[in-house]
Amino acid sequence: MPAITEIEDLKRIYKRRTPKMFYDYCESGSWTEQTFRDNSSDFDLLRLRQKVAVDMEGRSTKSKMIGRDVAMPVALAPVGSTGMQHADGEILAARAAEKFGVPFTLSTMSVCSIEDVAENTEAPFWFQLYVMRDTKFIDNLIQRAKDAACDALVLTLDLQILGQRHKDIKNGLSVPIKLAPHTILDLMTKWRWGLQMLQTHRRSFRNIVGHASDVDDISSLHSWTAQQFDPRLNWETVKEYRKKWDGKFILKGILDADDAIKALEIGADAIIVSNHGGRQLDGALSSIAVLPQIMDAAGDKIEVHLDSGIRSGQDVLKALALGATGTYIGRAFVYGLGAMGEKGVSEALRVIHTELDTTMALCGEKDVKNLGRHNLLIPEDFGGRWQS
Repeated sequence: MPAITEIEDLKRIYKRRTPKMFYDYCESGSWTEQTFRDNSSDFDLLRLRQKVAVDMEGRSTKSKMIGRDVAMPVALAPVGSTGMQHADGEILAARAAEKFGVPFTLSTMSVCSIEDVAENTEAPFWFQLYVMRDTKFIDNLIQRAKDAACDALVLTLDLQILGQRHKDIKNGLSVPIKLAPHTILDLMTKWRWGLQMLQTHRRSFRNIVGHASDVDDISSLHSWTAQQFDPRLNWETVKEYRKKWDGKFILKGILDADDAIKALEIGADAIIVSNHGGRQLDGALSSIAVLPQIMDAAGDKIEVHLDSGIRSGQDVLKALALGATGTYIGRAFVYGLGAMGEKGVSEALRVIHTELDTTMALCGEKDVKNLGRHNLLIPEDFGGRWQS
């Protein structure tokens, strides 16, 4: 196998080995996918300022995210159905993150359960929560996260209503999966993936099945989930969740300066500037484009992280230089997972770390915590000029 030198190498292997419906689930956005594309391409608008003749010995990418020591300020983002990208995917990704020294975030819509991940790892992980109508189930889910010693709750705010993702509909990606002739043919060609899935018993949404009322199997899950995402979510609801969780509390899906201030007011420990990877409101600004205005509004009062669009260590550096104290990778680690399992996730982290470290050195910095706007060349109209 050729050497893995960039995330794109993992993506190519991932595409060959993973069924099309799961590849498309990962590698797509809502509607026209404008925001999905902008999330990555807007990083290219930022240029790096090279500095020379600077002593680069003894560099460090070590930092902290919500008080937790990290090998680099990068966490694995919550990604739904990760266990369908590769058998036991959430467990393998969590192990790779633990060994590398970065946080792993488990999705509510994971295939492996909270308990599955806790039983197969030692480092505490973060749990991402969707607000649903079944409050009894949600309260129990929060307690399960506490019992598993999760040290942060990541409350997602931007999924009250699902954005339409054309590829998922056309591929029949639902619960349970709608198998068409072309889907069956594709699954038959992905023999490696199929053998792995046959060897695990974790093939349903195990945070939900057997825990939610009247959801005893994968067939009964469909009607439950179709009714559960709660469109009534509001800032008063968020306050109630803040009271229910006595650990670190992170709000994900902030894309507006006013919302960042509201997050600060309800006592969040951090916010994640995110547009759900371009999978919700198509036509919204990219995360990196909106980051400066959020930093101006609240960046000195609350820890600001960035998610959506990161595919390299240089992207990480640019986000940090604009003021973020942490970043998240989703698709980048999924490419690795689908390509080579736990080893692939480790490779993704290694690639991003190498790129971050080397770029930091060429920008004249020895410590990741010293990165700032002085390391960037920023277009005057970066983020766009919009009427108020």
